[in-house]
Order: sequence, then structure tokens, then C-alpha cells
Amino acid sequence: MKRKATFQQVARIAGVSGPTVSRLATGKSRVSPEIAERVKKAAIQLGVDLFRRKRSKVIAFILSNRGALDNFESKILAGAEACCVTHGWNILFVTLRYEPGVPGKRLHLPPIILRRDLVGGLVVTGTNYNNLLDSLTHSGIPFSVLGNSVRGQWRPEEHDVVWFDDVQGAYQITRYVLSLGHCDFWFVGNTRLAWYSRRYQGYANAMQEAGYEPRHSQMESDDDRDIGFLATKSMVDEGQPVSAIFAGSDRMADGVYHGLRDSGLRIPEDVSVVGFDDLEATVLHPHLTTVRVFIPEVGEHLTKLVLRRIESPGGAPQRFTLPTELVRRESCSPPRVAGGASREVAVEAVG
Repeated sequence: MKRKATFQQVARIAGVSGPTVSRLATGKSRVSPEIAERVKKAAIQLGVDLFRRKRSKVIAFILSNRGALDNFESKILAGAEACCVTHGWNILFVTLRYEPGVPGKRLHLPPIILRRDLVGGLVVTGTNYNNLLDSLTHSGIPFSVLGNSVRGQWRPEEHDVVWFDDVQGAYQITRYVLSLGHCDFWFVGNTRLAWYSRRYQGYANAMQEAGYEPRHSQMESDDDRDIGFLATKSMVDEGQPVSAIFAGSDRMADGVYHGLRDSGLRIPEDVSVVGFDDLEATVLHPHLTTVRVFIPEVGEHLTKLVLRRIESPGGAPQRFTLPTELVRRESCSPPRVAGGASREVAVEAVG
């Protein structure tokens, strides 16, 4: 029988020492990206799985740069955990804070997530930047990332990425509101954040396609409810014409509701409101028209990509995009015109 290749043979082909191959396989210390690439190519050539000897059955769920596990992230975690259980893996929750301006090679990451004998792969969520993705790529540990919440310039085509289609979802709900006859239609959200920027993009595309100028009221705060309230009060107090508001999240829509009622306006009789994510829509009164994100499925697919990467480390980068769903409820109606009547215009339906 043909004998299996050893780490020493990998080391000889890669032109490195045996301990260097061992360090890369266990993740107990860092190896330069150039050497790591040579070792990996030699291992593939010999048919050696560098990590099988020490492979752990643990996936680490990384929540980056967030103050706490919020409702959205907790549902992603639940989906990831369910997928791990189904496939016989365990999950480890890890919080991580880092600065976007620090080069990837200088990031101080929790040692546990780089130990291949302890953690088999990573699901990366929260607010992230390219420097972390570069650092993880150079470390050699399999990971997947939620693309919607990566900020700044990065290279999604080089990573295993899951998206939910917030651009199309925002486009679809904007088309729906326009079909009711609204033209004084505003977007509320902090577009310096990647997820609100993408939703504004979908809104703006639909507005411009219909011949309307996009309108944006932006406030900065750590609390989405405060953003919704302050942006709405600002619009109303300045006397801006407004018949409908697209809040960048359901939590922000809650603030919009409070802002409108504080100004003596009714929903939807005076102003229609729509949101995004379907996390708090049925808690609000009237129930909120919104875009549903299939959040547990996001966690499930992030985990599946990692498990596939663990089994096939040399494969091409993976990408998966989840659709969203428009959910119509009671917070929208056609705008009022002179005499108290409503008007509605025909806009081609968007699937």
C-alpha cells in the first residue's frame, strides 16, 4: 500500500522546517503569508490535510465592534447554532473589538480563534472592516463573513460571503409606496453605515427610475430609535413636504412613529411609514409595512459556507445571497389630497 505523505515531506517540498509546518497546522503561532502559501501548495500537491490531525469540532461565532448582542445578531447566532447542531459541531460565541485603521498584520486577535486545534472555523458578523478579513485570510483559518455589514473598501470576491439582498428589498418597498401615489417620500437612516447605505441605494434607484428626487434625512446616534425620532421631528419642524417615510430599520421606524405623533400627525392617514428587517413590525401600532429579512437563514448559510471550506480548503470563494420579502401591513395608505380624498397611481409591480 502507498504510504501517506508526512509533514516532513511537506516541509521539504515547501523549503521550510518541519516545526514550521506544525505551527501552521495547529495555529499556535503565526506564519508569514508567503510561507503559509508555500506550505499549503505543497500539502495539496502531496494530498495532505494539514489540519485534520488537530481539527476541532467547534465553530467560533465572532461579533465584532458591537456593544451587545442585539435582536438581529441573536437570530443569526440562533441560525448558526442550529446548523452546527445538525452537522455535529459546537459553537463558541466570541466578541471582538478592533480599530479599522490598524493594518491587518498588527491586529491583536483573541488567540483562541487562531488555534486550529481548538477552533475549526469562524462565522464573522457585527461591524467589520477589510483589515480583519486580511488578517484572518493570512492566518489560514476558514471563515465566512456577513457581507451586508462590512464597512469601507474590501474585496468580497476573495472571501466566502453571505448577503441578504437589502438593495433589492429597499427598491421593492419603495416601488410599492410610489404605487400608492406618494412623491414626497423620504428615507431616514445613517448612510455612513454600510447597511443603511445599501438600503438608501435601493430606495434612490426606485425614486430616480420613477422620476423623483431622492430625499434623505440623516442623524447620527448609537440608537436607531433616536435617529428615527430626531430625523422626523427635523423634517416636520422645517416644514418639509412629507407624505411617506422609509425608515432604515424597524427600530428606527419606532422612532419615526413617536416623532410623527409628537407632531400631531397620524399614521397612515397623514404620513405612511415603512421599515426594514421585520423584527419589531407587529409590535408597532398600526402594524408596520416592512421588508422581511430571513435572519436565522443568514446564520445557517454562513455556517454551511464555513463547513464546506473546512472540507474543501482549496476551492474557489463561495457566495450566497438570500432574497428578502415585502410584507404589507396597515402603516401605508394612499396620500390625502384636497377635500380629504386619497389618490393612487399605477406603478408596475416589482417581483
